[in-house]
Amino acid sequence: MTTNLAESQHHQDAPTYLLPELAQVNTSARPSHRLEMNIQIVSVLLDICSIFLAFWAAYELRYRWRIGAIVPVSKDTLELWQWSRHALAAIAFALVVFTARGVYRVTIKRSLGDYVPLVAISFGMSIALVILFAFFVQFSPSRAVYIYVLCIGTSLMLGHRAISASIRRRLFMRGQGVDNAMIVGESENARRLAQSLLGQPQWGYRLVGFVSDEAGIHQLSVATEDGIRSTDRLGGTTDVATLVGQLGVDEVFIVEEDNSHEQIAQMIESCRSMGVQFRVVPELLQISMDRVDISEINGVPLIGVRDASIRGWSAILKRSSDILLSFVLLVVLGIPAAIIAMLIKRDDAGSAFYRQIRIGQYGRPFSMVKFRTMVTDADNQRVDVMEQVGGDTRLFKDKDDPRITRTGRWLRKYSIDEMPQIWNVFRGDMTFVGPRPPLPAEVVEYQPWHQQRLLVRPGMTGLWQVSGRSELSFDQMVRLDLYYAENWSLWLDIKIILRTIPAVIFGRGAY
Repeated sequence: MTTNLAESQHHQDAPTYLLPELAQVNTSARPSHRLEMNIQIVSVLLDICSIFLAFWAAYELRYRWRIGAIVPVSKDTLELWQWSRHALAAIAFALVVFTARGVYRVTIKRSLGDYVPLVAISFGMSIALVILFAFFVQFSPSRAVYIYVLCIGTSLMLGHRAISASIRRRLFMRGQGVDNAMIVGESENARRLAQSLLGQPQWGYRLVGFVSDEAGIHQLSVATEDGIRSTDRLGGTTDVATLVGQLGVDEVFIVEEDNSHEQIAQMIESCRSMGVQFRVVPELLQISMDRVDISEINGVPLIGVRDASIRGWSAILKRSSDILLSFVLLVVLGIPAAIIAMLIKRDDAGSAFYRQIRIGQYGRPFSMVKFRTMVTDADNQRVDVMEQVGGDTRLFKDKDDPRITRTGRWLRKYSIDEMPQIWNVFRGDMTFVGPRPPLPAEVVEYQPWHQQRLLVRPGMTGLWQVSGRSELSFDQMVRLDLYYAENWSLWLDIKIILRTIPAVIFGRGAY
């Protein structure tokens, strides 16, 4: 698609984001577009082979191995060529249905999970058409054959897509075949989008930066599984067209709430003229950082939000693992805990344990247990100390707190003071991996978006701990907590626990 100088001058009376020197852009030249085109061509060929193989396997299972046979079959039914004819019909129907339902669309980045229902339903529709075809040609096959074909064919087609997805993901992780992306906006929705693009390279994007008319904002810092990452401000909205050409931007993400309708319309027109893909992040998403739930009632589209809590079987699995692991650790760590208690008493008389009211899931208070690391009257001295050091009370800790004892400083550095919280995990007040449990005074200072971290059971460790721990700002810590809640999986818990071990051993970010 090309745009000459005369065409660009046609709009010279109104502000424009399109420059004549940026006119020569070819959409098909996008790296991910070429990669997806190649993958989809291979997918079509493999789908054809999968359907042929499915019919052959179904024939063998039903008539050679007699699996599913109840009554004898006639000699005519055993002819493989008849099934080949039906396989050709199935291929023709499948290619039409798959194309109509967008299975082979190359403009959409899909995960394997997106393909499962799409391929299964589409192939099921194709088999239904084959059954109708068999009725018209007066051929009465065994129903078991079609069941075999549906199961085997779907498995094969999903199988080769799983392999393709793995190859695509590896290429994207290496930076091959990715699209250069640019965000227009700086709000929380822009940060959330930047979080996904920076933290999940498997989507096939390389974020080159963001554009904003807020000159005071120089960077967007976001939380990812690998810690806090940042992207730089490239310029203002009037620089979009120039930046697209200079940086080779393949896709522009426009955040609706950060731009006027006139600006959005002009940028969309510029992107279309240059053949650059664009997407608009709707303003509605600012009401929550949770996952959007789309449904309908009698054709009327409805958009809702699902909160960031961990529910259903995921919650059962997480709680079961907490109970099992905490019970084992309580037994194994009994003697080391007794030794630590004696060391604490040697430094300062009083109880070896410190109980403090913290806010748990859904805002419920509970008594959190720790090894005491401060002098016995530390709470009475807290206000004076905070006034002296000027620390952020929402983060609770301070590097030079004079109330910390000699043993306590060592316990804090390696997070050993948190060992008694295993009892809180066993009781159900906490979990091994989750957001840090806040103080009641901290919750009072929360902004509305901060409160979403209370939807998840608090934990002993989390992304905040393995990403710098006390070196992070409060907002950065909350973003890590929300990312964890929205993307929870057992594997994510395991990775956080594994990353916690070196963080504890080397005392990184703790005091």
